[in-house]
Amino acid sequence: MKVHAALPIRILTHNIRYAADPPSEGEQPWSTRKQYILNELHYNTLHNPEAFLLLQEVLHEQIVDIMSGLNSNKSSSQDGGEEWAYIGVGRDDGKQAGEYSPIIYRPTIWELEKWATVWLNENGTVGQKGWDAGSVRIVTVGTFKHIASKRRVVGLCTHFDNAGEVSRRESAKIVLKLVDFETTPSPSSNCEARIPFFLAGDLNSEVSGDAYQILSERDSPLQDAKDVARWRYGNEYTFTGFDESGKEVIDFVFVGPKSEGDWAVEGYSVLANRFDDGVYDSDHRAVVIDAVLRT
Repeated sequence: MKVHAALPIRILTHNIRYAADPPSEGEQPWSTRKQYILNELHYNTLHNPEAFLLLQEVLHEQIVDIMSGLNSNKSSSQDGGEEWAYIGVGRDDGKQAGEYSPIIYRPTIWELEKWATVWLNENGTVGQKGWDAGSVRIVTVGTFKHIASKRRVVGLCTHFDNAGEVSRRESAKIVLKLVDFETTPSPSSNCEARIPFFLAGDLNSEVSGDAYQILSERDSPLQDAKDVARWRYGNEYTFTGFDESGKEVIDFVFVGPKSEGDWAVEGYSVLANRFDDGVYDSDHRAVVIDAVLRT
């Protein structure tokens, strides 16, 4: 059996709030908020080369700003290329229209083997709402190979519907099927073990909600990273609104497959989304885990 060195990976998920025009009460425009988001992403990945960033509610102008900001310091790129890359498309047309749910990574650390966007509706039709959803919903999935160790991981980023309970429930079922499909080795791969994976995003479902319950049920391969973290730090609620009226835990990071014991979750944190100047970077707080992919 091939033995791998333990691989530390930081995973950050954040619903950054779309660039609303005009902003809602208590909300600053994206032109103000974007530097706060960039500072958060820079700070939390500065000494974590294997880090993944999974974002939600990202309009095209926002992904352009984020990638430009992240790549403004190219000192970490060994070949003179961009330090950061992303996978993802706009949910409305599969191109640039509507919100993205991108996965951002360093291509000098991770080789992207394949990726796709899956639409969360009855037929997987591009740009179509599903069931009772108020908006089009998607999940972004990618398979990445760690260049140094050759280890593979599958990452999934999603944002379930806020209005439709049926949509959230059915979306969770689709995600479970997608996890099985993307992580189960093919007969020709000469590999018996499933590929380790992580799923992160805004479920618009609290722990008691159907969507969370489906994803975390006994037979599910997913494990809520918060439940198995060695230590926890920061806030409890992941959604605050722009006036602290929101007190919900609806943003999560899952790892798996739990039956394989691939992951050791060292830390879990819910970061602040407002500091002394009173500016909210988003109506959600970022969730961060530090995990080790075991040998």
